[in-house]
Amino acid sequence: MLRQYRQLKSEHQDAILMFRMGDFYEMFFDDAREASRILDITLTARGKGTPHQAPMCGVPYHAVDGYVARLVRRGFKVALCDQVEDPRQAKGLVRREVIRVVTPGTFHDPAPAAEGEHNFLASLYLEGGTFGIAYLDLSTGDLTLAELPEERRESLADQLELFAPREILIPDGSDLKQRLPALSASGAVVNPVAAWAYSPDSAARALLGLTGASSLAGFGLEEHPRSVCAAGGAIQYLKETQRSDLRHLHRVSFHADSDRLVLDATTRRNLELTANLFDGAARGSLLELMDRTSTPMGSRLLRDLLLRPFARVSDIEPRLDAVDAWMRHPDPMSRARATLEKIRDLERLLSRISLKAAAPRDFLALRDSLLALAPLRQAAAAVEGSELLARCTERIDPLEDIADLLARGIAEEPPALLRDGGYIRDGFHPELDQLRSLRQDAHGFLASLEAKERARTGIASLKVRYNKIFGYYLEVSRANLAAVPADYERKQTLVGAERFITPELKSYEEQVVTAQERIDRLEVELLEGIRSRVAGEAVRIKSTAMAIAEIDVLRGLAEAAASYGYARPRLRADGVLRILGGRHPVVERLGSEQRFVPNDVDLDPDSRQILILTGPNMGGKSTYLRQVALITLLAHAGSFVPAEEAEVGMVDRIFCRVGATDNLARGQSTFMMEMQETANILHHATGRSLVILDEIGRGTATFDGLSLAWAVAEFLHEEPRLRPKTLFATHYHELTELALTLPRVRNHRIAVKEWNDEIRFLYKVEEGAADRSYGIHVARLAGIPREVIRRAGEILWNLEKNELDREGVPRLAGEHARRLSEPAQIQLFAEGPDSIREALRALRPEEVTPLQALSLLVELKEMLDKPRS
Repeated sequence: MLRQYRQLKSEHQDAILMFRMGDFYEMFFDDAREASRILDITLTARGKGTPHQAPMCGVPYHAVDGYVARLVRRGFKVALCDQVEDPRQAKGLVRREVIRVVTPGTFHDPAPAAEGEHNFLASLYLEGGTFGIAYLDLSTGDLTLAELPEERRESLADQLELFAPREILIPDGSDLKQRLPALSASGAVVNPVAAWAYSPDSAARALLGLTGASSLAGFGLEEHPRSVCAAGGAIQYLKETQRSDLRHLHRVSFHADSDRLVLDATTRRNLELTANLFDGAARGSLLELMDRTSTPMGSRLLRDLLLRPFARVSDIEPRLDAVDAWMRHPDPMSRARATLEKIRDLERLLSRISLKAAAPRDFLALRDSLLALAPLRQAAAAVEGSELLARCTERIDPLEDIADLLARGIAEEPPALLRDGGYIRDGFHPELDQLRSLRQDAHGFLASLEAKERARTGIASLKVRYNKIFGYYLEVSRANLAAVPADYERKQTLVGAERFITPELKSYEEQVVTAQERIDRLEVELLEGIRSRVAGEAVRIKSTAMAIAEIDVLRGLAEAAASYGYARPRLRADGVLRILGGRHPVVERLGSEQRFVPNDVDLDPDSRQILILTGPNMGGKSTYLRQVALITLLAHAGSFVPAEEAEVGMVDRIFCRVGATDNLARGQSTFMMEMQETANILHHATGRSLVILDEIGRGTATFDGLSLAWAVAEFLHEEPRLRPKTLFATHYHELTELALTLPRVRNHRIAVKEWNDEIRFLYKVEEGAADRSYGIHVARLAGIPREVIRRAGEILWNLEKNELDREGVPRLAGEHARRLSEPAQIQLFAEGPDSIREALRALRPEEVTPLQALSLLVELKEMLDKPRS
């Protein structure tokens, strides 16, 4: 057996080999040491005290899935080695084979939290300056291909973060792992695949074999040969690891940026689309708020829509029509929800069945799901006014034949595990029914035999018994041995009795034992027949699952719109963005005692391209910026939006640079991260983009930051290649002067009410520029000690008024005064002296003659040049 183990281990040296021995999966040597530590199970040994001692640990075979999951989550491969012949029929050592290799990219996490997420395996190929990428989710059957020029490596890193593969495949011998830091940064396990699998001919044959198509033209892949090569590597890897039917992997799509609104990783993170910024959990994210779906398929599709919204009106308007149609038919919408709640994850059920990893209850779950398809079609068909919804309804195949097969073949209450038997329904197969009847009638047969033998022998105390060692027997007390017939065959002698067997009892025993063995084999054969039939209808089931997901998402968006009071956006091709009464979808639902204050926005590429937003901390600037981006995103996803009215100009990308944190692992400061994110915007934004900028330049010295923010705003306005619609929030009030020199810049501010040295945030955006940040007021609200607040007020007064004496000491510095080592820095944007201000304020230009104006200029210059005391 150890030789058998070593042979199999030599073929899977990069995996932990779980070796089936009876009721346990055993691990040996280094695998045992590693697994015992991770799984927290006892490490023991075979051959203790001998030169051939082998460290060993094991797990029960009926609980192996949980242990495998823990190993895979830690990044390990696990090779499952099972007995492939009946031990009772084997001659010598039972033959074993590796039946499946579970890897991070091929593992379906059973945790409920993972139901609404994909588990992608990525395959990467580089040739002729072009990357080919394949993203494959084995658990759902989704295969998405993409290509990128090598010079767009940052887009590859962004795409890897979008699909978040847990495992990345590269050609064996390739240096891609060294050349692409993004592979290591992704956190995925990187594994090699034989280079020949990536060759064009081999990859094309593999892809055609997988889909059953005769040409790749139908998938639009003839112009994307690198992506086909990448798919070839992934398919070969699946054949090596899964060793089972892959017919559910029949659908291939191509990922093109032109079809979708592009959101880079920074934007997805800052807008909190799938996770909040506080602790990375789903709570408080846009996905959590908008997910009113009832099926895991719908939840995954909604996630994809929010991460990759549509970029074409022709894709969006039909979805808005469908959402509107559902909202106008509340009764069918309610019936559809109740029906959808009965439908399980068809894609992953199909995957487990195709991969021979399904438990009996998975077949029952599929049956119950299929029985709900007809009622769902009826509910969806009752909704009028949407061609998209009508097409989705038509695509739902009720699959009556498969539902009937499962209803006839699978027991109503099947066991959790195959080993327990009894999962085939009575009446499905005549021989199985006969064998079960033989086994179940044992009690009646034995009672009848006992009565018959008592009458024949006259021994009233004769008993028919059974035990596991001797099987069936007749027991006669020693006092009645003289009455034992000649055809009784002695089997065992006891102190006070003898045990016998008769030809009739022996024949019956053989029938019962043989019946149970035949029952076990027959149930396996029948279930395999059902499995094969279901897997053979993978195309029908997968197509129906996709239609259900679409219906579920559209119905869920309608339910959200009705519950939250959303409005249908009007899409515009000219880029104009006008929102009346817009709200932040997540913030308004937080349950705060304070009512959320809606705000408007008006952006026009031709006249109001850049909006400079000033105002205090905690005033709502970041919320306002994000809500504009989220309303735009929701509209592109085909959803109604949180606003009274919304005209949304089509955009190609949304950039959201809001806040920044250190990345200590890469040795990057907050300011470096801020500048990298800003550089990404300046390099990739277009005139059709929406740019959200919050506090550019705050991570460095004041003048440096102000200069950078000023230059960035000018560049976005003046560079012909750019000119995107931009919301620019800042504490640098000097930036509001841009509106005086740049024609497409407008100033807006967050309204604040002041009273008795106190402030009240109104959270209302209005025209105009703020002249103060109110930082000290916010510090007071935060609980900063009173003496610190008082001292900060003194210093602020000095800084704002530039009240320095001739030697550079603030006049109000009091006991904290100190001589500055260098002359005071010239204030580029400082206000003039008060006397000049008052003189100008008192001036009436319409009453001044040219001579008086000239005289006034001379006086003002003398006031400016006069030394300050």
